[in-house]
Amino acid sequence: MAKKATSKGGSGTKGTKRSGDSSSRAVARAGASSGGRSRSQEGMGEAFIKLLQSPLVAELVAVAATAALASLAEHGFSSSGGSRGKRAGKAVKEAGKAAAAAVGRRLSNEIEEIRSAAKESKGGAKG
Repeated sequence: MAKKATSKGGSGTKGTKRSGDSSSRAVARAGASSGGRSRSQEGMGEAFIKLLQSPLVAELVAVAATAALASLAEHGFSSSGGSRGKRAGKAVKEAGKAAAAAVGRRLSNEIEEIRSAAKESKGGAKG
């Protein structure tokens, strides 16, 4: 707050005019575009909720959680190898990498299945 008070006081009349002009423009722009933006955001919100409720996303979350848990269990809680905080940080980092790799493998399998199904449907349509 102190910075705002000193910047207004030191800016003089020119700074006051500029800030007044820019704030009125910002209000006009925000008011003009807010109507269209709210409709598209509602649509995006609904689409995002549908995406989160899809079976593929639920399966990807399960795969990631399983891989992360397996990585944490594999890393173990032994007392050797540095301080406890560093070990825990390393374990979490490895768990994140394992989860990302598992999700990547699962997504690549899904994409391959989609491609093979598309090829089969093209072959069946021609014949």
